[in-house]
Amino acid sequence: MHKAGFVNIVGNPNVGKSTLMNQLVGEKLSIATFKAQTTRHRIMGIVNTEDAQIVFSDTPGVLKPNYKMQEMMLQFSESALADADILLYVTDVVEDPEKNMDFLEKVSKMSIPVILLINKIDESDQKKLGDLVMKWHGLLPNAEILPISAKNKFGVDILLKRVHELLPESPAFFDKDQLTDKPAKFFVSEIIREKILRYYDKEIPYSVEVVVERFKEDDRQIHINAVIYVERSSQKGIIIGHQGMALKKVSTEARKSLERFFDKKIFLETFVKVDKDWRNSQKELKHFGYSPE
Repeated sequence: MHKAGFVNIVGNPNVGKSTLMNQLVGEKLSIATFKAQTTRHRIMGIVNTEDAQIVFSDTPGVLKPNYKMQEMMLQFSESALADADILLYVTDVVEDPEKNMDFLEKVSKMSIPVILLINKIDESDQKKLGDLVMKWHGLLPNAEILPISAKNKFGVDILLKRVHELLPESPAFFDKDQLTDKPAKFFVSEIIREKILRYYDKEIPYSVEVVVERFKEDDRQIHINAVIYVERSSQKGIIIGHQGMALKKVSTEARKSLERFFDKKIFLETFVKVDKDWRNSQKELKHFGYSPE
């Protein structure tokens, strides 16, 4: 008997969805930083065993959209409700359980198994956690509740075991050696974007999109040309920095991470271009891969 299914991870921004996804898959597929709205796309990570295939999906944090890109990010999260076999709803010990009730209401009406994960329990105590469990039980009475610490990998193995039990019987959806549904170029742009999130302040990281224009691979090395798009000329100056030092730092850090990710020597060239107000342009967003399939 072979089991297979889609296990989709949803929740508000910054509760640890991407950290959890990376722990479940055992590979760094999703960007995880301390900044909100880090994940912009729906990213699949595939876990294969002899008798099962679990297709995990990390999704953007659920938020009230302020511009077109966020509307599309919300569509990724809502599409994850439509095609899940099992839903993992991630919250943590600090967020208000009643934040974003519209989305919670949709989750409460689902007929598939829902596992509510209370993350970051290392930042709480027994009493607070007990109160939270009671509150969540009232909000999502049909959900199984599991306290975890994704960062410390506490509860992750128990979760994997439970997911395996709940999976429907099915043949595999993907090749058994496949790790993700995304192409290599996608991870290049995500790794560069992660460094920008780490090294720049305020609005800058949220105004940036990275496009890989060249990805040429041979047995020993990969040559990559990437364009960092910003919305305004002033942002271009900040990304490049004094005498190009800021961009050089980002490129060096990205190159090191890419070499670890691909296990090959990387030659990375980065360029910065202005694409005015791309976050509100349907055409540009489509070009940057923001339309849900």
